[in-house]
Order: sequence, then structure tokens, then C-alpha cells
Amino acid sequence: MFNYILRRLALLPITLFAIILVNFVIINLAPGDPVTITQISPEGGASRQENRSIAFGSDDRYLQFREYYGLTLPILFNLWPYTTQQNVNETLEQLIHRKKTPDSPEMSFKEYDALRISFGDKARFIMPLLLHIMEDPNENAETKRMAIRFFVRGGFRQAILGPNLPMEQKIYNSKTARDNDFLSTLVAYPTDSSQQIEEKIAILKKWYEENKSYYTFEPDNMQKLRIVFFETRFYRYFSRVLTLDFGTLRNDNNKTVISEVSKRFKYSLTLSIIPMFFTFFLCQILGFIMAYKQNRWPDFTLNVACLILYAIPVFVVAPFLIEELALNKTFLFSNIPVPFSGFTSPESIYSKEVSYQRLFDVLQHICLPLIAILYGTLAAQSRLSRTAILEVLRQDYVRTAKAKGASTFTIMLKHVGRNASITIITSLASSLGIILGGSLIVETMFEIDGFGKFFYDAILNRDYNVIMFSALAGSFLALAGYLVADIAYTLLDPRLTLE
Repeated sequence: MFNYILRRLALLPITLFAIILVNFVIINLAPGDPVTITQISPEGGASRQENRSIAFGSDDRYLQFREYYGLTLPILFNLWPYTTQQNVNETLEQLIHRKKTPDSPEMSFKEYDALRISFGDKARFIMPLLLHIMEDPNENAETKRMAIRFFVRGGFRQAILGPNLPMEQKIYNSKTARDNDFLSTLVAYPTDSSQQIEEKIAILKKWYEENKSYYTFEPDNMQKLRIVFFETRFYRYFSRVLTLDFGTLRNDNNKTVISEVSKRFKYSLTLSIIPMFFTFFLCQILGFIMAYKQNRWPDFTLNVACLILYAIPVFVVAPFLIEELALNKTFLFSNIPVPFSGFTSPESIYSKEVSYQRLFDVLQHICLPLIAILYGTLAAQSRLSRTAILEVLRQDYVRTAKAKGASTFTIMLKHVGRNASITIITSLASSLGIILGGSLIVETMFEIDGFGKFFYDAILNRDYNVIMFSALAGSFLALAGYLVADIAYTLLDPRLTLE
């Protein structure tokens, strides 16, 4: 068993890497991005600087968001340093005339927007090619102006954010701030004369020669190979994951994903683990009754009840519990009102309670949510338990135990129960991964700030960091659940071995 566990643990990082890779690619290939809504500046479209907007987007805030999320880089492989001069010339012509070819119809706004954004992102890797166009005496003024815009875009750098930056990063931020201010004054305007354009090109060339080594504008073959694999969205994200840095929330850079998940951990853990344990034991009891009384009234009654409960959706049960059991009602044989919102009483009350009072307070508040979560799973698992027990009852070793005169209780507990539990453990082990998923409907109805609503909001807001963390954490828990299930198999059935 020890060797098996070591092998499974060795495969765990590889499996998680594959899961991260697949989820990352799917999320990044989805239409749109998490900062699309920020493309228009708060001041409105009229505030755009048209001389820069083609290359930079609507405003600097939009560009900063995209840089922060790594959306200015390719997803898996960065082949932009291998872009040809012909491709750059053709792209500039398409941006100027808004046509893919001279004879084709005008591009739609969506196509044009995607082209200018992708070319702007590529600009930092094709600086020598843009400079060649700017210096070419055969190029017209409009092409040179367009090339200058993207040349300036390629020279722009975003500051390194974060507290307690080392001196090297502070120096880098100071230099990039000076360079950005300097480059912003050299954008070519439509009203610029040919002489003014040539003067700006000369200044930009001088700046380029002074900084091409610092910013690696002309990488050698080894540097290009490094860019292919390391200057990508996935590498940037995965390198942070290896240090357990899962990023911050999209709407608040001061809140990390880990801190926000930690705040909600106790809620979703309670609403997931407790129903799981209740389900395991109760479904075994109900399954035993239905199997032992097969084709008799207890079996029919419980079967019908389980089918009905399983068919009723939670968004019907939750409002029913609130309206019929909670509003203006009290717990049985007491005058304690049934709470229907929150995980605990208000902080002003909860903070003054002692330990046992807090425990009782929590139990009061989670009573109805647990019922809403438990009934459907219990109904399904009970029918599964019935099927598993019936299958075990037909095995030869059960008939042998009966022939030897073993009591019904001993047969059911020692022989049938242990082996039938394997099926239930398999089913429950796969559900361990949904702990971080929470229950959106239950948490919304009962106003519990758990994972369900948190991750649902992240999907709506395209918060990549939160979505990726939920996929990673859920996968890890699911894999851990399967490992625990495999170990439990050997404890329940000595015939099974993991070697």
C-alpha cells in the first residue's frame, strides 16, 4: 500500500499540471476578456487621444489591466519574435485601409479591433521591423505615422506593482516611467508635416539604440527560444502558482484570492462535509431497509419517497423551507425562532457568546440549509445503496454465512455492510471536489457568503484568478478523495490490494 500511495502522490503534480493547462487554455480561448468593460475610459469616448488609441486601446487604464492579467502575451507559445517584415507591412496596410486586401470589403469593427489589439501586443517583439519601416524613404507618411504609433506602443512598459519592492525593481520602475513619458511626446499626429515626422523618427531611433540592450529589442537565437516558452500567459500564471501565489481579485488588487477563499472556507466546508457524513450513514440504513424488505411495503414506500425527493429541485425546496418553516415559526417544543439567513447571528450578538452558545447558534442557522442540501443527495444515494446491498446479498459468501447459522445482524453488518459500502464510498469520494463549489442556490436563498456565490460572481466578472483557483482546488480535492477511497477499499474488503 505504501508504494501505491507514493506512486499516486508522484502522479498528483503531473495530473494537476494537465488540469491547470487544459482549464487555462479553455478560459483564455473564450470570447472576450476580464477587462473588456474597462476599454472605454471613465470620462467617455470623447476623451480618447486618437493619435494613440489605435495602438494603445481606449485609454491607459485598459492597457494596464491587460498587462496585469498577462493578456498582452500569447497563451502557450510566443512566436512573435519570428514575425517577418512582409507580415508587418501587410498588417500596417490593413490597419490603415481597414481592409484585409485592397479588393476585399471593409473589415467589421470586431475584426479591426482584434487586429489592432493583437498587433499592439506584438509591437514590443517587432521593434526592429517597425523601425525599418519608419526609416524607409519609399514609405508614405501615413504608413510611417502608423508605424510610429506601434513603435511607441512597443517601447511602453508597465511598472512592477507590489509592496516592499527590491531596489532593482524600483530602479526599473523609475526608468520605465521616464521612458514612457518621453515616448508619449513622440507619437505622430495626423497634422504633423513630413519634416516633423522625420525628426521624431530620428529621436526614436536614438532612443532605440540606447535602450535596445536593456529592453532586449534585438534578441539572439537563444533569447528568442526563451521568449517562445517563457514570455507567455501560461508561464506567467504557472510560475506564480508554483510559489502559491494565486493572484488578487479582479475588482480589488488589495484582496488576494487565498484570503477571500479562507474567509468562506468554514461556511462551505460545514455545508459540504456534514451532509456527506449524514448521507453515508443514513443512506446505508435506508438502503438496508429497502433491500432487506425487497418488494414489500417498506421497500415500495421508501423507493417512492426517494424518487419524489430526488425529483424536487432545490430552488423549490429552499423557498418552501423559508416560508413554511422559518417565517414566524419556532423550533419544535421551544420558543426559539427558526433563523433563515446567514451562518450566524449578527456580529454584535455572536461576539458576546461563549463557545457552546456559538455552536448552538451556528446549528440553528445551518439547520434549514443542511436540509435543502441533504434531501436530494440522500434520496439518490439511498437508491444506490439499495442496489449495492441487493447485489451483495446474492453473493455466495452471504449464503454460506446463512448456512453456518450466522445471525441476520452479523451478516448485514459484517458481510453485507462492509462490501456494499464500497459503492457508496466511490460515489461520495467523487463529490469531495465540489466542496469549493458550494451550493449557489442554497447560499443565495439563505444569504450565506460561501464559495457558491463567490465563484459564480467570478465567472460573470471573468475573474481568471478566482476561476483558475476553483478549478485547481476542486481537482486537488477530487484526486485526494479518490486516493482516500482506494485506501478505504482495502480496509473494507481484505481481498482487495493496492499492490
